[in-house]
Amino acid sequence: MDDIAKYQDFIITNATALGFKVLAALAFWIGGRWLIGLIGRLLQQVLQRQQVDPTLMRYIGNVLNVTLNIVLVVAILGYFGIETTSFAALVAGVGIAIGAAWGGLLSNLAAGAFLIVLKPFKVGDFVTVGGITGTVTEIGLFATAIDTPDNVMTIVGNGKIFGDTIQNFSANPYRRVELKCQLAGSADHVAAMELLRKEMAGIANVVAKPAPEVEILEFNLVGPVLAVRPFCHTDHYWQVYFDGNRRIRESLAAAGFPAPMPAQLVMLNQAG
Repeated sequence: MDDIAKYQDFIITNATALGFKVLAALAFWIGGRWLIGLIGRLLQQVLQRQQVDPTLMRYIGNVLNVTLNIVLVVAILGYFGIETTSFAALVAGVGIAIGAAWGGLLSNLAAGAFLIVLKPFKVGDFVTVGGITGTVTEIGLFATAIDTPDNVMTIVGNGKIFGDTIQNFSANPYRRVELKCQLAGSADHVAAMELLRKEMAGIANVVAKPAPEVEILEFNLVGPVLAVRPFCHTDHYWQVYFDGNRRIRESLAAAGFPAPMPAQLVMLNQAG
């Protein structure tokens, strides 16, 4: 009976000590997570006062959050008496294994750092990267989030972005809008071109310089095809595109230009 009592006392004592340690570790975890969140918010406020680029702010915040969480886990394991140097070696070994399996993560991480430093685009820019066109909403550690024009969030790996062609439509103050106008073969193309130059200049958000371009692009069986090219900021591209097409149709009709219609010449030979 004495042996059983000793075992019971031993189990109760150790279970109680383990329970206190678990509760303490839980308290450390909750407190540590709260402290990490507080540090992140304070850092964000400091960076905002310094007018740091929002993209760089997110990048720094992500790095800090990951680093502090790793430190918190190591500290809790040390509290339980687990040798943290062995844990660090284990993490390094796991890191090597993961790196061998998913080597692309490291390339994405390095590419993300280059995107932050070189700044080929920033959050809010309208771009084409990695075969995806849309507005950049976030540049993360490993990937960039883009909202496409049809409002679909698309995640693209930073390595693919940095290793491919990058088109930034927001970098320059204006871009060219490509429109076409089919004229009838009998239409006065000079008068039509002059009319369309004036009409394009009157569309909202079309810039004055450079002035809209209207020239003959090609010919087909119907008649000459005009290239109509107003210029605007990329934010107004589709508004100018649709307004331009409507203005072409309405202005030529109001001016009395003939409607373009395909025509064929039929020759009849009568015998005798």
